Amino acid sequence: MPYLRLAAAQLDTVVGDLDGNVDRVIEALRRSEALGADLCVTPELAVTGYPPEDLLLKPGFIADNLAALDKIAAATTRCVTVVGFVDPLVDPLGTPPGDRGRLANAAAVCAGGRVVGVYHKRLLPNYGVFDEQRWFEPGSDPPDLYAIAGGSVGVSVCEDVWPPGGPVARLGAGGADLVVNLNSSPYSAGRRAQRLAMLRERAAEAGCAIAYVNQVGGQDELVFDGASLIIDAEGNLLGAGRQFAPDLLVVDVPLPAPRGRAGAQAGPGLSEPLRSVPVTGLSRHPGAGERRGPVPEPLDRAAEVYEALVLGTRDYLAKNGFTDAVVGLSGGIDSSLVAAVAVDALGARFVHGVSMPSRYSSEGSISDAAELATRLGIDLGVVSIEAAHVAMAELLAPLLGGPPAGLTDENLQSRLRGLMLMAVSNARGWIVLTTGNKSEMATGYSTLYGDSAGGFAVIKDVPKTLVYELCRHRNGVAGSIGPIPEAVIDKAPSAELRPDQRDDQSLPAYEVLDPVLKAYVELDQTAGDLVRSGFDPRVVDRVVRLVDGAEYKRRQMPPGVRISTKAFGKDRRMPITNHYRPAPSEEASRG
Repeated sequence: MPYLRLAAAQLDTVVGDLDGNVDRVIEALRRSEALGADLCVTPELAVTGYPPEDLLLKPGFIADNLAALDKIAAATTRCVTVVGFVDPLVDPLGTPPGDRGRLANAAAVCAGGRVVGVYHKRLLPNYGVFDEQRWFEPGSDPPDLYAIAGGSVGVSVCEDVWPPGGPVARLGAGGADLVVNLNSSPYSAGRRAQRLAMLRERAAEAGCAIAYVNQVGGQDELVFDGASLIIDAEGNLLGAGRQFAPDLLVVDVPLPAPRGRAGAQAGPGLSEPLRSVPVTGLSRHPGAGERRGPVPEPLDRAAEVYEALVLGTRDYLAKNGFTDAVVGLSGGIDSSLVAAVAVDALGARFVHGVSMPSRYSSEGSISDAAELATRLGIDLGVVSIEAAHVAMAELLAPLLGGPPAGLTDENLQSRLRGLMLMAVSNARGWIVLTTGNKSEMATGYSTLYGDSAGGFAVIKDVPKTLVYELCRHRNGVAGSIGPIPEAVIDKAPSAELRPDQRDDQSLPAYEVLDPVLKAYVELDQTAGDLVRSGFDPRVVDRVVRLVDGAEYKRRQMPPGVRISTKAFGKDRRMPITNHYRPAPSEEASRG
């Protein structure tokens, strides 16, 4: 049986870094050639980085992206490279502004120093975090097949592989032995297993092997987990890329003799042969068929979420020029998790803790913050906010008709802490990592310009119940001393802004709250849906009011790592002014 040696280049590209992305692709190409690969495949829009968003509205950016593609094509020799780029359907520098948005999300097949073919993505996702119909037009011309190393190779891009009877079925029915699929598929929990199940369905339908090559790395709130997958026509997993790390996966893909394609039954015209473009001759390297790809054991749920937080934090800071981070350590579980993630992302000497006790801080919380810092190996500054609290109360008393009290006084303390952290950030150039979780952000249980002040919100998409799970996971990592004190995990959660305060005095218990939030926020169920599915009507009414009333706060929160199917931000775009629900209660709001 003949084989095609395929290299899946799982790259961490940077949006807008055209020269850097060219270097990353060419380096992967050189490594692929050294390993005898016939074909090197890169992720979706590898030239520009993904998603380039409204950079695509700049004609100069489109022209520079074409020049970058030319550099990659010129570097190719025997090993064929498929690289993602933006293909303008009109001259980007010589057309009226109204025509400049006519672009294609494209893949170029490069060999022998030139571009030998181009594919335009057929299916443009326009849901969740995707807005591709804002910038791109779908491809419509019949796709080509490419004769590479004795095999017939089809090209597709990301969404093209998902629907049955879609572009991949067409390529398989038209004669493809292998379909390569260039991806920039963001991570959400459990995504790898979903992709593998889908790819097995597509391979069975198309009757050919599929190489799913995914991007890796963080881009603003998105994390791309890599986890590229190569399967044969029978659905057997030939190789898998590492999760949350760059990789070069090299696999010998079997090229079976021509046979009937299941995809020919998917619709009229699907079985018509496609044009074949000759690119390279038969594979001549020794050992063909002997290169088997690694298949690393998939991470469990807690491990993959934790690694997503680490990668998202590391790349956000590195790609935006930050070397160090500062975290306010309260002795609570949220700040403990954020500090642990930061250390794993950056290294202990680049993470700095600040403890800012108040008159309401317990001795246990102060000592727990110090113990955490010791275990993590980070420096810890301690600055009491008491003097500032007293001074601000005196300054505000004439305006308020007396000393601040109640919610005003609670928020004042949080804002003083935010002010101190931002002062450290300004003086040292360190980014402030905020410590609020998804449960708090959803219900508005946070203080504007206080605990929400900062540059990156590491756990903004992590529900409180999952925070506990992640802390236990991190403490259980083999070969390390559990950094998070058990006292932190065991204590009742509290903001400690008034005497004997506990979160469950202002919110339902988190084990009750989080399932309601998931159904309302991530699954878009209405209050009626929630009640009909068995949730307590009083809890539903209370939670829905809190979520709807906190939208204005969430618009002002920093970006953070997305780990769910629907995070606050690009995923969920609700109006602030919204009368669909009753007027919200301010019962649990801290500001």
